[in-house]
Formats: sequence, structure tokens, C-alpha cells
Amino acid sequence: MRYAVTAALVSILLANSAFAAPAKKLGPELEPLGFLVGTWTAGQGQVVDTVGAAAGRSAFSIEAGGGALLRRDHTSLKGPNGKRAGRLDQVMLIYPEGGGLRADYSDGGHVIHYASAEVTPGRSVVFRSAPQPDTPSFRLTYAAAPGDVLTVKFEMAAPGGADFKPLAEGQMTRRPPRAKRKRAEA
Repeated sequence: MRYAVTAALVSILLANSAFAAPAKKLGPELEPLGFLVGTWTAGQGQVVDTVGAAAGRSAFSIEAGGGALLRRDHTSLKGPNGKRAGRLDQVMLIYPEGGGLRADYSDGGHVIHYASAEVTPGRSVVFRSAPQPDTPSFRLTYAAAPGDVLTVKFEMAAPGGADFKPLAEGQMTRRPPRAKRKRAEA
């Protein structure tokens, strides 16, 4: 009985440690997107549809044992007069499925299902939503640039159309990782 309790406690501790330590490496299907991993800040991106500007931060983290990438964003919007025009919190889950990459985006009010991704390993990725006759199509592009810069372009095509028009574009700069704290010696 004592051995069974000890074995159960060891199993629980091992299971909990697996949840506490996130994966450090992407799975093979997502490895070409490794250039996205990290925390990024954006100064002033152009938001085309409001003729204003956006600033914020994004973080891409490795999740689900390396089987998914999770993007979390916080964006502050300014109108053409320079005054605050709103803010936006967003998430996007990127994952392999059916031999390709898919992604699901939400900002709490809108959901976009990206059905395909065109990847240039280590350099760029273009996500596309599936064309629908009665809804707009979307295209989201990330491209690595020199100096730890990531360019972003978000575009939309009218329902049933194939002509994409930019809604927002800009650049983000990778923040250096935080230094790990050392434990105080007792």
C-alpha cells in the first residue's frame, strides 16, 4: 500500500513538471516558422482602413509540446489626429493539420480560419483563409528582415473576389530575451 501511494505521488509530480516546463523546440512541421518565436514590439504601423497608426507587442510561444505556436497581441490604435482610437487584444493558434499548416485567429469579436499557409522556411509565411462566396477572404504575411525585424501585412479581398487590398501593415522588432534570475544562495 505504501509503495502504491509513493508511486502515485511520483506520477503526479512527474505529470505536474511536464505542465510546468514549456517545450523549447518546435515539431518538424512547425520548425520552418521558428523565426517567429519570441517577443516583438511595434512602433508605428500603418492601419490603412482608419488612416491611423498602431503600436503594440506580439509574442509567439511554442505550445503543446512543440506541436503549436500561439501568438498573443496587444495593439493600441491612434486616429489620424494622433489621439487614442482604441485597443485590440488578439490570439492566433498555428498548427499542422492534414499535411499543411492552419491557423485560427480571434480578437473577441472576429474569427478568421486560415486554411492554408505558404512557407519559405526561416524567411516568411503567408496565411490565407478559404474563399467563401458570401464572406471576405483574408491574407496575413510575416516576413523576416535584417536586424531582427519582422514585417507584417494584413489584407482582405471582397466576397468572391481575388484582389487583396491592404488593411494594415508595419514592422516589429524582436525584444532580447530577459536575463534569467539567479537563485539567492542561502
